[in-house]
Amino acid sequence: MNFSSTLFHTYRYAILGLGKNGIVAAERLLAMGATIQIWDDQEKKRNEVPNELIPFVAPFEDLHQFDALVMSPGIPHYLPKPHPVAQLAIEQNIQILSDAELLYRAVKASGSKARFVAITGTNGKSTTTVLLTHLLNEAGIPAMAGGNLGPAALALPLLDDQGVYILEMSSYMLERFVEFTADISCLLNMTPDHLERHGDMQGYITAKHHIFDRQSSNQLAVIGVEDPICANIAKELRSQQNVQVETIAGTNINADFWVNNRQLQDQHGIIADLTKAPLLPGDHNAQNAAAATAMALHLGLNKEQIQSGLTSYQGLAHRQRPVATLNNVTFINDSKATNADAASKALTCYDELVWIAGGMAKSNGIDDLAPYFPRMKFALLIGKDAPILEKTLKQYQVPYKIVHTLECAVPEAYKFAQQYHIQTILLSPACASFDQFSSFEERGNRFAELVMKLSSSLPLQSKN
Repeated sequence: MNFSSTLFHTYRYAILGLGKNGIVAAERLLAMGATIQIWDDQEKKRNEVPNELIPFVAPFEDLHQFDALVMSPGIPHYLPKPHPVAQLAIEQNIQILSDAELLYRAVKASGSKARFVAITGTNGKSTTTVLLTHLLNEAGIPAMAGGNLGPAALALPLLDDQGVYILEMSSYMLERFVEFTADISCLLNMTPDHLERHGDMQGYITAKHHIFDRQSSNQLAVIGVEDPICANIAKELRSQQNVQVETIAGTNINADFWVNNRQLQDQHGIIADLTKAPLLPGDHNAQNAAAATAMALHLGLNKEQIQSGLTSYQGLAHRQRPVATLNNVTFINDSKATNADAASKALTCYDELVWIAGGMAKSNGIDDLAPYFPRMKFALLIGKDAPILEKTLKQYQVPYKIVHTLECAVPEAYKFAQQYHIQTILLSPACASFDQFSSFEERGNRFAELVMKLSSSLPLQSKN
């Protein structure tokens, strides 16, 4: 269903940032009858706006006439330094909102009783978002995913009372909620990330904690308890008794939902057999499956529907996805691993490998990957911060070579794997992609293209 063309006809919105989220916000708010003004500091972005939005492009000199400022997630309103327009909004007491907040308001204003699921965590949130959406759709429940993953939140249509919005939430988005209240919130895990944006680890924790804001006793918080930060948050929320809390784990530890020998279970017994879900390997994906299962049960699915959905799940692009096998060497695309903790989830799945890593390093580097270094028979380093990774690999005597680009890394990795009979080449960069690519998706797609190019250059008998 479409939202009413007069839904927001009395509202005026300033929209800052004309990337994916900003353009969609402008188009959808305009379609709902709102008055808008849009701006981006980059002239290139302003020149690329669709023709129908050109009349609304103008810099912001004053915000008093607006009901809210809608900012793209990547533009800071607090740390490391507020954008000047955000600072103006703060001084003039104008709300700063995310597009997910506006979707929530639009759905409520339309009278729909569709439910909202919000999923966050340092790692695993995309897989869990896609997996839960798959489970619900397979069971016949209309569910749509968006937010930090896939379509911008405001690109999603109006769902009826039976519908479920499943929104992946970054810490940036969570900071800009005012009314948004999740029927189900999910916090998977927390390790240091985006500290340049949040100031320190406490700032990052505070941002993630917003996912539970305004939840009440008829709503659910699903929380991973395999790291001490999240375990403490679960304990804190339970003691406050404002919201139902269910804990999850991908291993055999004390939780409401846990996994032992690939059997996903709760206090009543086994719910699903993860050996039948080959595209959910490793303990990290077991945790994702446990989270999706806890939420799916709350949304009305039964054990049989959950097992069926887990078995038929096809995986998430750029997350441990096999690209091709050439002469017994399998290329794995894990481009979504933009920090060391995410990369560790893939590294734990392979006994020996050739590792392709690098890009824009996170503040904590790759020191935490030391337990996996013995598995790396060779490392090929790409991107701006290859020298930072080099220092760590040198310290641990991991053989490596700086090759700068994926174009060089793919054939070099294959050559080494062939020479030393290594069966896995893993792109799991442990770094952001923005030094060489627009996104981790572009990086992963380029990796796949280069593997296919290599494949086409090999004799037919070399391909599996």
